[in-house]
Amino acid sequence: MNAYLSSPISLTSGCRLGGAGALEARVKALAEYWSRSLEEGPVMSRISLLSSPFLLGFEEIDRLIDRATKGSADGYPPYNVERIQGPDGDADILRITLAVAGFSRDQLEITLSDSQLTVRGKQSDDKAREYLYRGIAARQFTRTFVLADGIEVESADLSDGLLAIDLKRLEPERQVRTINITDRK
Repeated sequence: MNAYLSSPISLTSGCRLGGAGALEARVKALAEYWSRSLEEGPVMSRISLLSSPFLLGFEEIDRLIDRATKGSADGYPPYNVERIQGPDGDADILRITLAVAGFSRDQLEITLSDSQLTVRGKQSDDKAREYLYRGIAARQFTRTFVLADGIEVESADLSDGLLAIDLKRLEPERQVRTINITDRK
């Protein structure tokens, strides 16, 4: 049930006994509860889809989902993720394109750590300039992408205000193995 609608504070309970003062106190308490709920948000516990007893060893995937959802809620910079044909014609390449107009190569940083691709942009204000009107702000950003196992960063290119990061998926070898059954005695 929604935390905004299901308040533990009732407006009418006890109002007949306490009079107008009790009603004012209840309205004040309800207003405080709602404002606290709006600031903190509703409390929700997350139930994992991978908590089935038939799915063993998927704790890492659950952790990756948590990392991916804790990414930047800010929509800046906008980005695209597309699948393009590789130069050899066989392999698919994933391309992440970020719109980073106004950033130079030395103001951008791309790091890969623990299967997490992080793109950071840092612009500093030019103190020598005197702006009469400032509509283009110097802005910093961090954008993260969680990569699956077997995905490697091939290259990064900055052209016309677009940063293109190419990722290649390495195909794992498929292995079939027969398990011997023994008697325990």
